[in-house]
Amino acid sequence: MRLLLAIILLLLPTTPIAQEEVHCLAEAIYFEARNQSILGQVAVAVVIKNRMDDPRWPNTACGVVHDGHYQNGTPVRHRCAFSYWCDGKSDQPLETEAWTTALNLAEHILITDLTIKGLESATHYHAARITPHWSRTMNRCRQIGEHVFYKTGP
Repeated sequence: MRLLLAIILLLLPTTPIAQEEVHCLAEAIYFEARNQSILGQVAVAVVIKNRMDDPRWPNTACGVVHDGHYQNGTPVRHRCAFSYWCDGKSDQPLETEAWTTALNLAEHILITDLTIKGLESATHYHAARITPHWSRTMNRCRQIGEHVFYKTGP
């Protein structure tokens, strides 16, 4: 798996990207999917990038992953689009290898048009072990690892 990741990263074009954006996307990959395969981690990043391209959400990685309800400038607990951002736990990555992988993936995903078959329009996902109320009104795209992905249209 590491060899595959290394090959993918070497083949992708490199253009400068704001490090804050890389950090925000890496945070989401790390906290939402570090226990998933590389494909599962990329799938989470693809959803974030799809939201960045959709006028319903902010057009930056930081804007998307930090989206939610705020009170006095602080995210309201459990009222964010991405659960890690307002779950009350530390957002400091502690697993060095997983964090390095997330940073590498984030940088390369932000500079490419990478997508995953079936997730071209996916803007939502959740852990497979739960069924959030909003999932009933959306179209399921596919499941990758422990996440189920959805889109709003046909």
